[in-house]
Amino acid sequence: MAGIAVLVLALLGGAGAWLYARNLNGDLARTDPFSQITGGRPAKQVDGALNILLVGSDSRDPDAEVDAAGKWRADTLIVMHIPADHKQAYLVSIPRDLYVPIPESAGASCDSGSRNKINAAFAFGGLPLAVKTVECFSDVRIDHVMAIDFGGFKEVTDALGGVDLKVERTINSIHKPYRTFTKGVNHMNGAEALDWVRQRKQFPDGDFARMRHQQEFLKALMDKAASTGTLTNPRKLNDFLRAVTAAVTVDQGFSLTDMALQFRNLRGENLTFLTSPNLGGQTVDGQSVVVSDREKALAMYKAIAADTMADWVKANQKTDSDGSGG
Repeated sequence: MAGIAVLVLALLGGAGAWLYARNLNGDLARTDPFSQITGGRPAKQVDGALNILLVGSDSRDPDAEVDAAGKWRADTLIVMHIPADHKQAYLVSIPRDLYVPIPESAGASCDSGSRNKINAAFAFGGLPLAVKTVECFSDVRIDHVMAIDFGGFKEVTDALGGVDLKVERTINSIHKPYRTFTKGVNHMNGAEALDWVRQRKQFPDGDFARMRHQQEFLKALMDKAASTGTLTNPRKLNDFLRAVTAAVTVDQGFSLTDMALQFRNLRGENLTFLTSPNLGGQTVDGQSVVVSDREKALAMYKAIAADTMADWVKANQKTDSDGSGG
């Protein structure tokens, strides 16, 4: 994601890096997810704090329906909160099957539509309705959007020489070429890592395992990108940064140079991964959905809006190891 590129550019520093970042910034694909949202947005509570919606689609997903190419396919939804001091980042994964109210359109009121799985918002109205739905559900104002093509992260991973990922149980992939992932730490190239983070049906907690693996994958990418071996190798660094920018689309106001300057103190070890508090899977109106833990989720999203996530995390040390988010 572009956040990884931001971290690396912040580590580089210097006038040459900023000039290079400005060129990369011009290469980023742009979208406008906010102009259709015409009112009723949550107020910005804390200056300097940022909330970025990371939307993961997969243009090369082997599970994608070939006859539904016109639909926006999005299986990953993360609210990334950066406090005003820019020294931490909290990444909250929202289950794609979370049962939430979806407004009729990006310009409609929050109570105008009906309840559905949150990823249906993308099929109904693309990024604008996705932003509106997340804001209605969380009451958190979204400042920026990054749409991530996970299919493009094959090139990102390979540019870094692969990543080490922990495999908690030996499984066989359900996708060609049907790889076997052996329990333990595995060094994976791009194709292997993407195959691994797509698996979910072989795990007791299903989609929660997939979300957990995606979080571990992003953390591994960030750690590898910030390593000396990447920063001191100009060719590897250039290949990596250009692969990242090719894999993301950002909103019109997103600036790679501004972000790198603001987040110069942010490091990979300062990331906290969480899952939106929920009660697990239930059957509602005949469909299998994930039900939000209303009280706990409300408290967490209030902490994001008020920029008090450090306090919330301290009070809720058990995070997402069991997929419950709290």
